[in-house]
Amino acid sequence: MAGGLIALALRRARPELVVALVEAEDVLGGNHRWSWFGSDLDKAATKLLAPFRKTEWSGYDVRFPARKRTLGARYFSLASSDFDTALRRELAQDCIQPGSPISALDACGIDLDDGTRFTARAVIDCRGFVPGTSLRGGWQVFMGRHLRTARPHGVERPVIMDAAVPQHGAYRFVYTLPLGANELFVEDTYYADEPVLDRGVLSSRIDAYCTDAGWEGEILGGETGILPVITGGDFAAFQAASRTPGVAVAGARSGMVHPLTSYTLPHAAQTAQLVAENADLAGVQLASVLEAQARRVWRQTGFYRMLGQMLFGAAQPDNRYRIFERFYGLPEPLIERFYAARSTLGDKARILSGRPPVPVSRAVGALLSSREPLTAQHPKKDISS
Repeated sequence: MAGGLIALALRRARPELVVALVEAEDVLGGNHRWSWFGSDLDKAATKLLAPFRKTEWSGYDVRFPARKRTLGARYFSLASSDFDTALRRELAQDCIQPGSPISALDACGIDLDDGTRFTARAVIDCRGFVPGTSLRGGWQVFMGRHLRTARPHGVERPVIMDAAVPQHGAYRFVYTLPLGANELFVEDTYYADEPVLDRGVLSSRIDAYCTDAGWEGEILGGETGILPVITGGDFAAFQAASRTPGVAVAGARSGMVHPLTSYTLPHAAQTAQLVAENADLAGVQLASVLEAQARRVWRQTGFYRMLGQMLFGAAQPDNRYRIFERFYGLPEPLIERFYAARSTLGDKARILSGRPPVPVSRAVGALLSSREPLTAQHPKKDISS
């Protein structure tokens, strides 16, 4: 996704440049669904996303054991199939190189598995987050299912968090998008301590949720994933570990994500515009520009890492939902700024003030402790998607 948006931004700003968008899979963007709030993007980013066919809603719901609420923010969702279609329409056809896994890259180009060599003035690595020992936190584990129901499902707007479900030792919620009168995307999500994805268990829980809601029909597709929820670490060491001299890094691999929600699209759109503005730089200079941008994002998102530390460390796993249950009682503009990672000082004070949803002693202990490194070395852990 990050690479596709960069290629599109360059096509619009500098159509005379020769750009190669190299993708290992046959579909640009893989098998994913990206969602965001309208307030997450500035005007330039919104314009960049305009060519893509998206599903859009006015308002969304959240559900917790002690709170239900409808909020008015606009919400958007983009499937990777529509991402692929729009890029193939918008970009020069000789730009796109799908089905081309790479074997190596350097500041002067990339080598494909089949022996082909692409040379370039600048190389940008967008291959995704690499687990390692430099960053710490927990994990967001999910399984989504695209369903065509036998009869109209009656869901009017997204339910982005239904946490009024059994928690199963994590902060669990079910996320539902009504894609059409007879189409739903249902995702079972966990904020978990370990990157463990049991496909059979999660599939059976989605089955039970759909049965309880009266949704029966045909499964059209699905996706799984495990994303990092970053609570701290040594960002300089993280950059050093993922650095290839002279190669720019973008997307989740660069660390430019919302630490608590794991949203990447707003940062990817911002990075695409930054690359387009600096398209004349040599690869080494462009790499420095994007590294500096990643450091700025790290500095600006420290508050959300602290909240993540409290989420994982201060609350018992089955009670983690209480933190979000309280959060969704706050004013809607504050909630929008939170998701956009633009919380004001007043917002931060409001989030932390009042009766805490976790014991104060545990909250203090969580802030003084350190999470495990974001590695995925255990043989029983499934991190495929």
